[in-house]
Amino acid sequence: MLETYTFGDDAALPPVLIAHGLFGSARNWNVIAKRLSETRRVITVDMRNHGASPWVAPHSYPAMAGDLAEVIEQFGGQADVIGHSMGGKAAMMLALQAPDAVRKLVVADIAPVAYGHTQQALIDAMRTVDLEAVETRGDADRQLALAVEEAGVRAFLLQSLDVRGKRWRLNLDQLETDMAAVLSFPEVAGTFEGPVFMLSGGASDYVLPEHRARVKTLFPKARFAKIPEAGHWLHAEKPREFEAACEAFLAA
Repeated sequence: MLETYTFGDDAALPPVLIAHGLFGSARNWNVIAKRLSETRRVITVDMRNHGASPWVAPHSYPAMAGDLAEVIEQFGGQADVIGHSMGGKAAMMLALQAPDAVRKLVVADIAPVAYGHTQQALIDAMRTVDLEAVETRGDADRQLALAVEEAGVRAFLLQSLDVRGKRWRLNLDQLETDMAAVLSFPEVAGTFEGPVFMLSGGASDYVLPEHRARVKTLFPKARFAKIPEAGHWLHAEKPREFEAACEAFLAA
């Protein structure tokens, strides 16, 4: 079972379940989860091979969708689901595999297609950090800077570093093994007929016009919107706009 974190109280509407992206964790979503929980219960999870959740094989979308279905079953059997990037693909697979478990679906800056930009370089970069020499997060940042120039990317990765335990809270070996599966999306039959909101960053290239036909084949009621000037991490770059867009869709 995935590690879960809950915010807010039960309401008339089903809970909101949030699934994070690759190399992330539930804690990345604390601010948005707390704000959304003012009107209903919100559940965040550490996905498998991330955070405090089990390190297990395979790291595939059917397996991740099964994990999310287990969590939803524990919290009443149906949820509104928000998924970003890898978590968005897992949420889409959940809706296709277990449609009764999903009332509404928000997919943040990802499409149900294969992508070519591997994240292997970030796994390699994290492995270069001499964890025994790390006493503070700053020590790790200085080492990581030799391989990762962008300070924001380093800060994101370092949220998954257990400084005291001198370990990454990421199963880097399994993520490397299954990187091709993470980048792709399985061939699936069937559709999800419920409401779907494809919310992407206006400055991101993850959801392109040529992806729309595939989205509409699987999710006939999908609606598309962009947050201006936001990139792939739209929820971190424009949290208030992201939260407002999600609330409007989920409450409609």
